[in-house]
Amino acid sequence: MTALLRQLPVSTRGYASIVVGMTFLALLVSAGLRSAPGVMMLPLEQHFGWDRATISASAAIGILLYGLVGPFAAALMLSIGIKRTMLGGLVLMASATLASLWMTEPWQYVLSWGVISGVGSGAVASVLGAAVVNRWFATRQGLVMGMLTASTATGALVFLPVLAWLAEGGAWRPVALAVSIASAAMLPLVFLFVPEHPQDVGVRRFGETEDSAPPPPLKQAATASLAFTALFRAARSPMFWLLFGTFFVCGLTTNGLVGTHMIAFCGDHGIAPVQAAGLLSLMGLFDLIGTTASGWLTDRYDPRKLLFVYYGLRGLSLLALPFLDFGAGSLFLFAVFYGLDWIATVPPTVKLANLTFGERDAPIVFGWVMVGHQLGAATAAFGAGAIRAWTGTYTPAFLIAGAFGLAAAVAILSGRTEARTLRPAT
Repeated sequence: MTALLRQLPVSTRGYASIVVGMTFLALLVSAGLRSAPGVMMLPLEQHFGWDRATISASAAIGILLYGLVGPFAAALMLSIGIKRTMLGGLVLMASATLASLWMTEPWQYVLSWGVISGVGSGAVASVLGAAVVNRWFATRQGLVMGMLTASTATGALVFLPVLAWLAEGGAWRPVALAVSIASAAMLPLVFLFVPEHPQDVGVRRFGETEDSAPPPPLKQAATASLAFTALFRAARSPMFWLLFGTFFVCGLTTNGLVGTHMIAFCGDHGIAPVQAAGLLSLMGLFDLIGTTASGWLTDRYDPRKLLFVYYGLRGLSLLALPFLDFGAGSLFLFAVFYGLDWIATVPPTVKLANLTFGERDAPIVFGWVMVGHQLGAATAAFGAGAIRAWTGTYTPAFLIAGAFGLAAAVAILSGRTEARTLRPAT
């Protein structure tokens, strides 16, 4: 297949665009899978009689594994290749969601949508974007990373209205089947159109010249050893813990809380699931704009200052949400304001990781930072469901998340001293 691709009259820009396009689609499907439990929460509650805390626990496990697998997936991409890692993740995603069609007990939901799909989607996550950007781009890395990160929002934009429509009347099986088909459909596309390296098809990295530094060498090592070695090196840097902690807050305030519980929260205020899914899709649309713009800004401005603004605005929006009237106008304004900031934090965080840890280790280190993100997301996914079960309202969960957002905005400024010593990627 590589030989056939080499014969195509495609430029470096063309090959890079194809790889980015395939990666974007794979990330989109992975994001759609991770957003599906929020759509299925009420149908599963109605169909099986499971309580919301039990259903939230499965979502929390899936979110946690989605992040925990990241550094090992990044190491796999260095040892066995990006394409094979993507294909393996997509196979797990397709098979787990398909098998869930026959589940009858909560543990089967936890196994399929929590454990297996969590591992599979973790192999097709933000670390994949970081690895592709480092391997295929010598310039414009921030912009491309912003575009790939925005695929998470686009996943919500594309999937949620359709999934909510499929779930009308309390149906959950059509949702699971749709996610399975979408995951399986990506397998031939990735196999056919994702070369492993630019040199495999006779091109250089995008923007690379004769004077450009060569791409970082690949390290052939056992996956676990490579992932843990990078972690041990990174853990000696205060910047790693700063990024890990602030990304914990990022997950807490986005897919863990809003992504998992926003439809149910709107249902508490009399808003139908399809309308609530439309609200999340609107957030996804504006995040597509906001995260791409964030990548452009990251190429030009101090990433710490950008993160200060992003976390501060996000915290304020979450503090305000419970006190809105939940009318169409106020929810539209919230969706626009919050959506622009949904995951705009990723490009500046990736840049700080690249500058601090170098291009060779940065994708694996970013994978560990993503573990912090998903720990925060899992905490919010389970915690918000438990708070709703215990108190009958989601309000305390949103207020706590908003306070954490403001705390992260203040904390990121403490990286100033470390930032003066950032070394160029080598």
